Order: sequence, then structure tokens, then C-alpha cells
Amino acid sequence: MAGQKNVDNEAEDAKLKAMVARLSEDKKILLLSGKDFWRTQPLPELNVGSLKTTDGPNGARGEFFVDGTPAALFPCGISLAATWNIELLQRVGSTLAQEAKAKQAQVLLAPTVCLHRSPLGGRNFESFSEDPVLTGKLAAAYINGLQSRGVAATIKHFVANEQETIRMQIDCIVEERVLRELYLKPFEIAIRDADPWALMSSYNLVNGLHADMNPFTLQKVLREEWKFKGAVISDWGGTNSTVESVKAGCDLEMPGPPNMRGQALKTALDKGDISIRDIDESVERLLRLLQRTGRFDAPIEEPEETTLDSKETRNLIRDAGVEGITLLKNENEVLPLGPNVKKIAVIGPNAKRAIAGGGGSASLKPYYNTTPYDSLCAVPDREFLFAQGAQIDKWLPLASNICKTPSGQPGIVLEFYKGDKFGDVPLITQNRSKTDLFLWDSAPVEVLPEYSFKVKTIIVPETTGEHKFGFQSVGPGRLFVNKRLLIDNWDWTEAGEAMFEASVEVLATIYLEAGVPVEILVESTNETRPKGKAGALSHKYGGCRIGYRECPSVDFIQEAVEVASQADAAVIIVGLDAEWESEGYDRESMDLPKDGSQDRLVSAVAKANKRTIVVNQSGSPVSMPWVDEVPAILQGWYQGQEAGNVLADIIFGQANPSGKLPVTFPKRLEDNPAYHNWPGENKRVVYGEGLYIGYKHYDRLGCEVLFPFGHGLSYTKFSYGDATVSEMLLQEFNKLTISVPITNIGAIAGKEIIQLYIRDPKSRLPRPEKELRGFAKIELQPGETQKVEIVVDKYSVGYYDTAIPGWIAEAGEFEAMIGSSSQDIHCVAHFGVQESFTWIF
Repeated sequence: MAGQKNVDNEAEDAKLKAMVARLSEDKKILLLSGKDFWRTQPLPELNVGSLKTTDGPNGARGEFFVDGTPAALFPCGISLAATWNIELLQRVGSTLAQEAKAKQAQVLLAPTVCLHRSPLGGRNFESFSEDPVLTGKLAAAYINGLQSRGVAATIKHFVANEQETIRMQIDCIVEERVLRELYLKPFEIAIRDADPWALMSSYNLVNGLHADMNPFTLQKVLREEWKFKGAVISDWGGTNSTVESVKAGCDLEMPGPPNMRGQALKTALDKGDISIRDIDESVERLLRLLQRTGRFDAPIEEPEETTLDSKETRNLIRDAGVEGITLLKNENEVLPLGPNVKKIAVIGPNAKRAIAGGGGSASLKPYYNTTPYDSLCAVPDREFLFAQGAQIDKWLPLASNICKTPSGQPGIVLEFYKGDKFGDVPLITQNRSKTDLFLWDSAPVEVLPEYSFKVKTIIVPETTGEHKFGFQSVGPGRLFVNKRLLIDNWDWTEAGEAMFEASVEVLATIYLEAGVPVEILVESTNETRPKGKAGALSHKYGGCRIGYRECPSVDFIQEAVEVASQADAAVIIVGLDAEWESEGYDRESMDLPKDGSQDRLVSAVAKANKRTIVVNQSGSPVSMPWVDEVPAILQGWYQGQEAGNVLADIIFGQANPSGKLPVTFPKRLEDNPAYHNWPGENKRVVYGEGLYIGYKHYDRLGCEVLFPFGHGLSYTKFSYGDATVSEMLLQEFNKLTISVPITNIGAIAGKEIIQLYIRDPKSRLPRPEKELRGFAKIELQPGETQKVEIVVDKYSVGYYDTAIPGWIAEAGEFEAMIGSSSQDIHCVAHFGVQESFTWIF
């Protein structure tokens, strides 16, 4: 069978090389850059269509970054990782393939496998874990599911992309052993176990060279050692050279039209700065991606579909959400809430909001949303009370909900003008539903490259008084209220965080009367700001964000205390949202926003009701100064479109929680391993903690944490027996099996995650106290026992030695530690390596 596979591969390679030979130099160069924001260049002479790509990790968004075609919104990456469920991740990948196909896309820009180096990472929610093995194994399952249906995975971001702060320019200084054992490891596992068809290079520099033109990571490791034959795609706007990136093996510059390639690459070829062979290699890899995704003999792209909102997909998202929710604390079995708990206070700034995902590339327009309050209230025979408890908006809430067009339809009118000087008649007019108008990829091609636009809408205030408007713009912008200039942001100089390159939010207060319609007008262009920005194009992309809030005089905490004191139990939904956790910037603190208001809320409600359950919605750890004041805590993550229903299932016991933390929750930000080296200085960050990130750091220091890696409770209890080993010696080409019996000693069915950590008591080079090397998830009925088996191979015991250079399994004794978390080890077995051996991949 292996021989036949090699023959097939050789035949495929020969066919692709022949196709490359048929293309002109100009066509080859054209193919190495995108056609537009999401597509590659077609090859009509070969009857080959464009590839269409789409974000992202938790849903196939389609063509538009904001307010596009509805799509299924799955739980975020860290929530999927909290399931520790390989089979489930494969099912998620398979379903996402169908979603991508409905958007007429052949390449999904996912999964994200960058590690959680610090709790402050802005995209932690999007990626899986602090541990490379858990990350790699889950990524491989996701990729296998996706590609089994003919859609390419694009594993990202390669490599050392653990922060968003100055992400385009930051130089990540990482020792080679650390790079190999941690940050390259998830990619290595996924390439070995799943062979992703594409890989995305990261924005940052790695040890002095940008990732898209780094010969060590792209050539030596990826191509030579790992034999990766897939296509490498730059992150959007992340191609940093013309010649060097192609020579290093970055095959495709995105987005198009070309910036660093195109004519510049043609000139370099004519001058002899690059050879046609270098270009041919990239063209061959891109043709292989086109072939694998079915674009040969498929020149036509059909319109995007919205018809996949199926019962099967809804159920899968709900199942994934249930398995990801993590029960952190449950004193006196406060959860689940039984039928005797009749009156329930639902409190918190996230209670009536659909906090379904983080911000940036992972965001999309879901088929629908569910909120905690609505889903809890759908449970019969209960009475529910509500209090908001706090305001946590990073920026003023979008004005969208109360906006109407001049014709009376919900939303706004968006008028586009060719050129940046407006005009008497717009070239194109659209209706949009929201006032976060991020036009990165959705400005009509007819008005590009220089355009201006107007936003027109009407709001009707609900109360009389001083109300606030907030305005941010990417280019120059002005906001008028009833034809009066309220906010002039035309020549802004201070950058903010919204829309990647927008201004800070400018606030203005105006007196408005209840029931009296108010006309809103925005004028803006896509001229770049701030003016004089070094190396900036004169025009780039435009957009604006309009926020609005009426200003009530409410004591939110007192209102919540009064509601909680009337109830049998209080459920507080606190946390972050897509404004606080997003691509483009990092968090500034582990504290819950805003200004301690949520912490004060929890403490106050806990005093008013002894049966207080806290649900934290975030994609990364948060501080919990009230952890000892409440009996029950659920980590809710971002659960996608079924978020509310999933929470109701867990709280009322329709489902038994089985999630376990894929990251450590430290007590304080100061305890985390990257604290001294975050986010760097002078565009340079040193990964000074070395091998010791996450639980490996806390183990080494003996530092007490809030909740350890791998921790998660159930509504039932499990007993672990003694671990046994199938063989006493591990050799290069054999595998061992660690077995342990697990019994459900509780009263209800439940799922348990068994974790295998390997410890090398005596090694030549320093190693962590223990390292996760395997895991299994099983379901047991009450009283049922099942023997769990976890395989150990050379990858389980090896470490990287730059002196070899290569991986080494060192002779000696090893401990196989079986636990229900990194700090809750139940049993230990021993095996050995008789004679050291080494390998490369």
C-alpha cells in the first residue's frame, strides 16, 4: 500500500510539473499573488478557477469581514480545546468544511495553534492551549475532519505569534530548543498526523527575520526536515519582501492585488535576483493546492449560500459547547439547580447579551444567537428576575439597535462615491444593519482605489437628557447630528484598537428629547491617517464605528443586590467580550472590566444570596478576587450561537459538565511566566521563560495557582485504579501502552478526561517537572468501570538537543503519571529506555 501511494505521489508530481512548464513566466508570477482580498488568480488557459479563502477557526464567514452571509458560529478555539475530545474536533472540522463549501470557499484559514504564552494574548481565545501536545493533537483532528471533505486547512500562524502588540514588527527572540519543543511542536504534530494542505506564515519576525521570509523555519524545518509539500500563504498584508519570501518558500502573497510581488517580482527575475526555478517551486505547490481542493476543471464560482442552518449542525455546536464548559468550583453541590430552586436571579452585564465569540478574523454573522437570560427563562416552572449589575463596554455600544433608514427600515444607508471628494450623486448605495462599518474587504470594487462615503440614519431617543455619541474612523471622518457637526475626526493622530487601524473613540455629549427623531450623518474617506505615516499608502481602506448611549442614573449594584436577595439562587454572568479580546491588540490586565465593577458586583451579590453561581465568559484567564466568596464557578468561554442554551443545559443538569482547562488560571498576573518579558521593548520580545510556560512554570516554582491546567469538575465522581505498562522498555520503533481502570462512583453518567504526563527524573539537559504526552476522554455510567489505554512512543520521551542536532530519547527510567489535572496525579507507572537514540522528524 505504501509503495502504491509513493507511485501515485510521483505521478501527481509529474503532472503538476508538466502544468508548470506550460505556463508563461508572466502567468507564474501572477499566480504568486492574490487576485483580490480572498481569491487567487484563475488560470483560464488551464480551465483552473480561483481559490476562494475564508476565515476562520470557529466558522466559515464568507466574503465579507463584517455583516456578511450568515454562517454557523462554533465555540471558540479554547472552548473546543477544553473538550479534550479528538473525535468531537474531527466532527467540527468536517462540518466546517460543509460551511466553507456553502460560502463557495475551498480554503478555510484555520486552525490557529499559537500557544498561550501569557494570559494577556489578544487571540488566546482563538487558539487552543498553553500545551503544544494538546494543541497539536486537537489541531490534527480538526484538520483531518476538514480535509476529509475536500476543503483545505490553513494551519496558522507559523510561528511564535503569541502576542498582538506591534505584531507586524515585533521580533520574537526564541532559543532553538524552546522553538522546537514548544512553538513549532503543534505544527509538527499536525503535519505528521494530518498533513494540512496549507500553512499561513505569521506577521512577526523570528530571531531577526520576518516569518514569511525566514529560511530557518520555512526551509530548513518545514520543507527539508518535515517534508511539507503544502502551500505557504502569507498572513494578510504579511509579505515583507519580493525575492526573499519566494526563496524561503512563502508561495502566495495575500491579499491581492500584489504589493510586494507582481511587477516587482518580474523585475527581480529579469535582473537575475531570483531564478525561475524558485518561482516554479511555489507555482507547483499552489497548483497542488488547487488540485486537492477541486479547482481543476472548475472555473466558475457560484454565489454564497445560507441554507446550512441544519438541526445536525445546531446539535453539534450545542454538544461541543456542553463539553467545553468547565466547572471550576461546586461547593456543597450547589449545581445543578434542582426543581426546589424556584426563583432565580439572573444578573450581570453579559446576561442579556450574546457573547458568542472574540473579535477580529474569528468573528462572523451567525445564523442566530442565544443569550443566557433567554435560554434560562425557557426552562419551565421557574421564576426569573433580572438585573444588569454593571456596564463593561470598552467603547460605547453600537447605535445599530435603534437606527432606522430614512425609509423606516432598520439599519443605515451607506453611500459610496468614486474619489475622496464626495459628489452630488453616490455611485453605489447600500443598506447595512450595523454601525461598525469595517470596509476592509467590503468597499465596492467600482469605487476603488480612492473613495469617500456617507452614512445616513435616524435614531429616536427613548429618554430625555444628555446622551453620548462615540465615533471612530479609519480615515478622516466627521459625525453630524441634525446637521450640526458634533465630532470632527478629520485629521486624527492618535490610533486606537478598533478595526485594526482606526482612531481612538472620540466622545461627545448632546441634549436630546425622548421621542424626537434625530438625523445622523457621517462623512469619511479612505485616505490614510494619521497623515505622514512612514511608508503608508495615500489611500488604504476606510470605515467607521458609531456608538451611542443614553445615560441613565442607576445604581447597578444596588439593583442587583435587591434582586438577588429575593431569589432562591443567583446566577451572575460576567466576563469579557469581542471588544476586550480580539485580534489586533492584547489585553492590558487580567482583571474583569470595567474599573472593578464586576468584582464588586460578584462580592455584593454573594453577600445577598448564599447560593450564588458565577459564570465567567472569556477566552483566557481572569482574576477572581471573589473566588472564596461564592460556592460555584463555571468557565463559560465563548460558545458560539448556542451559548445560552449550553449554559442552561449545564445549570439545570440537562448535561453533566466535562470540560477541563487547557490553560492554567494563575492567581495574579504577576505569577505568569511571561510577566517579565511582556510585551517586549523597542520592537523586540525575548522569550526569557524558555521551556517553562503554563503549568511547567508553576510546577517548577511550586507556585500556587487559582485553577491548574487540566482541572475541571463533574456532577459525578471518578475513581482511578493502578496504572500498568504493557512493556518495560521503549525502543525507537516500538510503542508502549499505559493502562488504568477508571470507575464512575457517582450517581449519574459522566465523562472524564484522563491525562498522561511523562517525567524524566534524570536527564542530561534540564527538563520540565512533567509534560503532557497523552490523554483520553471516556463516558461512564454510574458504577461502570473502563480500562483506559494511552500510547507512549518516542515522541513522548524525547527532547531537542541542539548539540546533536536533533531529538533524543535518553537512556534511563521514566515515570508515566496519570492524573485528572496537572496537579491531581492519581497513579504512577515506570518504564525505561535502554539505549539512547535520536531522530529528526
